Amino acid sequence: MNPIPINADDPPPFVLELIYRLKIKDVMTSNLITASKTDTLRSVQVTMKENSITGIPVTAGKRLLGIVSMDDIIQALDAGYIEEKIEQHMTKNLIVLEDDMPLSFGISYMEKYDFGRFPVLNKSKELVGIITSRDVIVALLIEINKEIEKLEQSAQNDRPPETGGQVSRAYRVRRFDFETAGKASAEIKKTAKDRGMPPADARRVAVAAYELEMNQVLHSNGGTITFTVSGDRLTIVAADTGPGIENVDAALEEGFSTATDWIRSLGFGAGMGLPNARRVSDEFSVSSSAAGTTVTSIFHFPSPEGTHETE
Repeated sequence: MNPIPINADDPPPFVLELIYRLKIKDVMTSNLITASKTDTLRSVQVTMKENSITGIPVTAGKRLLGIVSMDDIIQALDAGYIEEKIEQHMTKNLIVLEDDMPLSFGISYMEKYDFGRFPVLNKSKELVGIITSRDVIVALLIEINKEIEKLEQSAQNDRPPETGGQVSRAYRVRRFDFETAGKASAEIKKTAKDRGMPPADARRVAVAAYELEMNQVLHSNGGTITFTVSGDRLTIVAADTGPGIENVDAALEEGFSTATDWIRSLGFGAGMGLPNARRVSDEFSVSSSAAGTTVTSIFHFPSPEGTHETE
């Protein structure tokens, strides 16, 4: 049974292009959990359970010696040798992939051999990763979504500026997706300017949109940024899928932050996101629960000269 739901004989052209463009190294898991040949099968069983994995490569330094799979552990339990050392029972006759191979090689290997995982070596024959069918599926789904968003963005950018009627756009935001972060706010600012919003007010809109977008990237499980221009109002709605804000009042105070050390190491987490968005908005509201947070930021335009400070 093919573990990857792709018709390898006649895949859609779009998917075919992806599996030839991507490399094994783009898909593999490189944060490896390994074992030594002197470890016992019992210790490997515990490691598998703690990390929810079904196979562990056996190494000496960066050199691959073998693999212990869940099947090996089950056989050891049945036969009563679970306390013996790995080197006596690990699989040594391995089929490996190289990290620079096209992803198509990995898919064909998975179709040809009945293995749940393949070790990945670099040109120096050092172990650098493991690739599974799940890795392939997740990577393809991510890449397909990115390509769809690029097509949608291109279609939007090809439209002439809209100067009348209602305009509405929605953008998907993914957690920790720094590659595309900021695109929604840039598009929102462009639309505001195209609709005749004065430059100072368009900058206010851009500030709010960027802060709300980055808030989702850094602190939520992902969500959407939607903006609507209707009449003399521009409305931005940032809705995510959790985990929610425990104390909304505190989150609106300047300097309050729940950012992790990792987020702070990236230069974020100063606790100014929501306060900045509220400061530049004409109307602002936040509702939050464990199911998600919705932030609404509203702007009126054209604004009378001097009503708002230039950011």
